[in-house]
Amino acid sequence: MTELPLNFLIEDSLQIAWNYLERAGELEEPEIASKFLIDAIELMIRQGVRSRLLLSNRAITAYQRFKQERQAA
Repeated sequence: MTELPLNFLIEDSLQIAWNYLERAGELEEPEIASKFLIDAIELMIRQGVRSRLLLSNRAITAYQRFKQERQAA
C-alpha cells in the first residue's frame, strides 16, 4: 500500500471529518471547528498515525468531546 503525502493525508482526513460533522449538524463556528480538527489531525500524524479513517474518526470524537465540554462550561 502506498502512503499518501502528508498534505493529502491531512486534507482527506479533514474533509472526511468535516463532511460527517456537517451532515450530523454538529458543526458550530466553522473557523474554530476547522482549526480544532486540523490541530487534532496534525497531532496524531506527529504521533505516527497514517490511516485517513482513523485520523478522521479520532478527530470527530475529539471535536464532539470538545464541543460538549464547551457547552458544559
